[in-house]
Amino acid sequence: MLALTESAIRASFVNCTQGEAKRMAIPNDLELRPWDDLDFLGWRDPAAPQRAYLVANSEGGLVGVALRVATQQTGRVRRSMCSFCLTTHTGDGVSLMTARKAGRDGRQGNSVGAYVCSDLACSLYLRGRKHAGPRMHETLSVEEKIERTRATLTAFLRKITD
Repeated sequence: MLALTESAIRASFVNCTQGEAKRMAIPNDLELRPWDDLDFLGWRDPAAPQRAYLVANSEGGLVGVALRVATQQTGRVRRSMCSFCLTTHTGDGVSLMTARKAGRDGRQGNSVGAYVCSDLACSLYLRGRKHAGPRMHETLSVEEKIERTRATLTAFLRKITD
């Protein structure tokens, strides 16, 4: 992924108002991000943990979506799998994240959800730059896993924008 600027990030959002995009917390370490290893930029709002954001390259250009993170159930140890990168985590390492659909459908309250790595670091897990514990054995190469993740992400974004 190419390095993104704050203005490009704010302009990319499709499922929130311009005012919401202007007020959202953008990471202040953009210049330190490992852009060559990212398939998308994802982050959680440090002041509002139930808010998350994802920006990715799509067929029509840069697409950003605001996400709502579901409240986690506590007290039970569980293992969950991210639907983007298929990384398994214990505890609260995977969260249900929902995005209001873009346009009229979103204004009517329609949304799309996916179970995603809670820290939105799917790209780093795929490439072995971050670890969540033992991975399932797969015969796919890293490049094939990256392509699968990108395809899943593209399908998720398409559900939001269509």
